Order: sequence, then structure tokens, then C-alpha cells
Amino acid sequence: MNHLPEFPAEEERYRALHELDPRMPGALEVLVLGLHDESWRVRHIAAEALKRLPSPREVAERLICVLGERGETGARNAAAEALAGLGGASLGPLVRLLAHPDPDQRKFAADILGQLGQRTAELPLVQALEDADLNVRVAVSEALGRVGGEHAARALEALLEDPEPLLRLSALEGLALLRCPPPLSVVVALLGDMRLQRSAFRVLGLVPQVAATERICQGLASPLRSVREAALGGLGTQTALAEPVRRGEIEAVVRAALRRLPDAAERLAQALEADDVTVRAGALVAVAALGEASLAVPVAEAAREDRLLREVLNTLCRLGPEGGRALLARMPDLSLPARAAAVEALVDLVDPSSVTALCALLEWAEEDLRAGVVRALGRTRSPEAVPPLVDLLVDPALAGVATRALGVLAGSARPAVLAALEEAVENRATPAAVAALARVGGAPALPALRRLARDVEPPWRAAAVEAAGEVDGAVGRELSRAALADEAVPVRAAGARAMGRLGGPEAGALLLPALHDEDVSVRLAAVQAVGECGAVERATELETLVRHPDGALAVAAVRALARLGAASPHVLREAAGHPDAEVVKAALSAGAVSEEGVALALALLGHARWDVRAAAARVLGDSGGPECLGAARQALEAEPDALARQTLSDAVERLSRR
Repeated sequence: MNHLPEFPAEEERYRALHELDPRMPGALEVLVLGLHDESWRVRHIAAEALKRLPSPREVAERLICVLGERGETGARNAAAEALAGLGGASLGPLVRLLAHPDPDQRKFAADILGQLGQRTAELPLVQALEDADLNVRVAVSEALGRVGGEHAARALEALLEDPEPLLRLSALEGLALLRCPPPLSVVVALLGDMRLQRSAFRVLGLVPQVAATERICQGLASPLRSVREAALGGLGTQTALAEPVRRGEIEAVVRAALRRLPDAAERLAQALEADDVTVRAGALVAVAALGEASLAVPVAEAAREDRLLREVLNTLCRLGPEGGRALLARMPDLSLPARAAAVEALVDLVDPSSVTALCALLEWAEEDLRAGVVRALGRTRSPEAVPPLVDLLVDPALAGVATRALGVLAGSARPAVLAALEEAVENRATPAAVAALARVGGAPALPALRRLARDVEPPWRAAAVEAAGEVDGAVGRELSRAALADEAVPVRAAGARAMGRLGGPEAGALLLPALHDEDVSVRLAAVQAVGECGAVERATELETLVRHPDGALAVAAVRALARLGAASPHVLREAAGHPDAEVVKAALSAGAVSEEGVALALALLGHARWDVRAAAARVLGDSGGPECLGAARQALEAEPDALARQTLSDAVERLSRR
């Protein structure tokens, strides 16, 4: 049965295979035909679809036949991809293929067994190292590095004495993958062979001995850039694998070696631009050991590689105030990832001289970086940083971080911080100054907070109520109790929030009136507070609010009940019938790990909203059992939305493995 010739256009052939029913008679041959398509997209979708056919062993045997079709390179590669995707079903046919008369077939078998990475292939592969064909032996050696096992490691180590360089190289790479370094003396002997040097340094990085670090550092002194970079790659590997307590020992050896090189900074700058990420990782370790502040900018630019971000931050923080000044001077020139890393590091690099540059940076830095700049201002230990930080309290997006920064700055400039905050409160600059005053002032600020709690302006009363609880629990409860009866909505809401944070045996009773408040925002704050303080005696009121027409209130009630451990099956079913989709998703989330939640997810696979169907699929993928697989597959076939289809597909894959 061949449908593909009916679709001359690539996109139509692709869609035909994408939508092919795997249970359809003749589906295997249709997909095998797809493996021979001129388009790589069609070949790829055919290989993917073959993994879903109901008889994987039959599929594997058929794909082995495709591997034997000389001249059909695209089809053979696609068949290899599909065989690797079949997992254990293709193991037996591939092991038998290792004995095929054609060395090309034997090499294919070794390559795919390596991709499978299943330990059961270890012994057959070790035996295949006796193959008469060099290319097959090299492929087998590489596969053993992916399959692993004690026999594999011993066999690879024995290959290091083979006269054939390709075999020694593949054995070294295999041992590196297995993280099974041979004895140090064996690795050091291999360093003399230029063809093996890079891999030998890589393996040397797996040896957790000072002697290995010293040998790596000898490579740093090489006049050849390729050797130096290979050594840095080994250093990056060794440092990544070393226990944190050994980091100082490694850096001491590296520092001693680099200080003997007059052009060490120049060499490390070159290495920071290397293509190999392990080389850049090693260079970062070396810069940190040397404390070379002049490399602050290229170090920051290494953050363009996400995998290096932690090492970049560690290195930048070792460059001291001089490194901080170098970064601040070049901020406009840095890439965005580098600027983000630099701002993060500046928190540990700034000093009193940085205030002006940080304030200038605040004027133009990206929104998501400004919080880091504010944190850095708080670490300058300079009274000059106080006015700009107090000014930032009027910015709702930065008021919180500015408050914390003022708290840090108060450690070195407390009188200046307190005076500025008291002046801001006195001048009614912003209620956010009240929270900052409470944080910095502590108990001595309580009289001021009590006065503010009786202020004529509701925002100031609300701010004082919330801040007081952060300083003294008893005073906070006293002011919160009064606030819950206040005439102003913001103050009653603040009282509810503060009571939720403070808790106590009377919290549930005190929050009861707020749960029936005429204003929805107060009721919302009270619902969240009940969940936060664990007032389980208010669960009945929360159950009533699950049916409330205000979606936000109903969502908060469901979440609070879940937090109290009181989200009963009855509550979940009621929430699942709410007209607001957010309430339905809250119910799915609340019951995600329970049998009732799984049953609810199955029922909601047919919901009118795609996001609810996707949320239900996630619950099934996380918590469902094999009995859910049929319903999930049926929903997947009927799902019209692309995002929901992807979530359902993920759920089906996870359920299939249970």
C-alpha cells in the first residue's frame, strides 16, 4: 500500500506521514518508502513514525534490511535513526548484524549500538574488537565508550597499546566518555604523540591528582596554541569534576605555572575565544586563579555560552574592585548575556568609588538588569548610595529590591540610611519608605509605626500595619486586628495579609469577617491569608467561595484549600465545573498527585479550552498510570490545537513507559 506518490509536493508527503495511523495495515511499508524520500524532512518524520508502530521487533528486522541497500545513503541513515529510536527492540538484530559478511554493515551495527547505549551490548561489542576491518574496530571502540561497563573500560585501556593510532585515539575518547582514566603514567606517555595529545589532556583532566594538574600546567607553557588549549580543556574538566575543597589546591598549581609566563594574560584572552567550550571553561579557571582583572570583559563575554555562566560569575567575582571598574567602564559595549553576568558579579565587585557609575547605569540599563544594579548600589558601603536608593522607593518595580539594598547598606552606613528614610516618611515621599524604615530601624522604629498606623491617609496606615509585623509579632497582631476593622479597603486588606503572615491561634477567628467583606480585594487577601497561616477551621467558608463568580477569588479559594490539605474530591469537582478556565486549571493543579485529580484530568481531556486540555494532559503525564494511556492516545488523535497536541504527545510517551 503506497500513498506517497499521490502527494508530489514535499509538504503534502510530510503531512501524510505525520498524520498516518500507525495501526493502518501496510503502515510499515509506507513508512519504509518514506525513508527513501528525497526530502530529509520526510525521511525524518518517517523515522519518527516508525518508532510508534505496534510491532517494534518486526520494524527492527525490516530496517536492518534497509541498512543493506547500498547507494541509498539517505534511507540508510534514516533507518539507522529509526533503529536507535526503537531502543531494546533493535538490540538483537543489531548484535547479529555485527557478524554480517559486509564490513559496512558491521560498522553500521556498531555505530547504532553505540547510540543505543545499552549495557547489554557491552560483551558483543568487546568481542567485535577482534574484527578484521580497522574501520569496524574503530566504530566498535567508539561505541564501547557510549555503552560503558567494566569489560568495556578494560578493553579500551588495552587498545591504548595498539600500534594503530586511530584505535588508540578512539580508545582514549571512549575512556574519556566513560570517565575511566587509565593510570597517570599511561596517559602521560600518550601526551608525547601529537595525534593523541588533545584526547590525552582530556583524559588527564579526569585524574584527580595534583600530579595531573601539574602535567596539565606544563601544557599551558607550550608555544603551540593547540597544545595550550588542549591543556586548558583538561583543566576545565578536572576543575568541574573536583570536590569544592580541591579547587584551591588546583588553582594554586595553576597560579604558580601562569606567573612564570610573561604573556599569560594574552594567552588566556586567546583561549577565551576558543570554539571548544571546555577550553573556555579551563581558561576561566586559569583567569580566576591568576586574578587577572584586565580580562574582566572577555570573561564576561564568555557568558554568551549558557553552560559557562556559573564559572563566569565565579571568575568575575575573583577579579576584585579593579575588575568591577573595568566592567562598569565597558558596560555599553558588552553583549546582553555579558552585561547580565557583569551586573550579577558587580554585587561582589563594587566599592565606594562605583556609586556614580552605577547611578549612570541605572539610567539606561535593561529593565531586568536594573534590580542587579540596585543590589550593587547597596553593596558599595558608601553613604553616597543612600539618596539614589531612597529615591528608587517610589518605583513600584524596584521598591522591594531598593528596600533590601538599603538594609544591606545600613550595615556600613546606618545613620545615613535611617536619617534619609525618616526624612522620606516625614515628607510623605512614598509608603514604601515605611517598610524600609522598619527593616533598617528595627524595634526603635515601632513608635513611628504606631503613629503611622493612626495616620489620616489610608496608604500610610496600610504600610505601617504590614511593616510592624516584620519588626515585632505582638505589635503586628495588635495593629492587624485594628486594621481588619478599618473603614478603608486598603487598610483592611493590609490587615488580612499581615495576619496571614503572622498567624497564631486567633488568626482564623480574626479573619472570618474579612472573608465576608463587602470588597472583593479584602476577601481575596483574607482567603490567601487563611491558606498561609493554616487556619483550617475556615475551610467551610473557603469551600463556599470555590463557587464564587469572581474567578480570582475562586482560584484563591482552591489554592488555599489545597494548602490546608482540605481540597476534597467534592471541592475539586465543583471547581472543575466553574465557568472560569483558571479555576478549572487550579483544580487540576490542586489534585495533581491524587487519584481524584487523575480522574478529573481524564474527564477534562474533552474540555472546550485548549489550555485546560493541556493542563489535564500534564497531570496525566505526571501522575497517571498505564490505564490512562488509551484515553490519552484517543485525545491526542482528536486534538486540533498544536500546543495541546504537544503536551498530549509528551503525556502519551511518559505513560507508555509505565
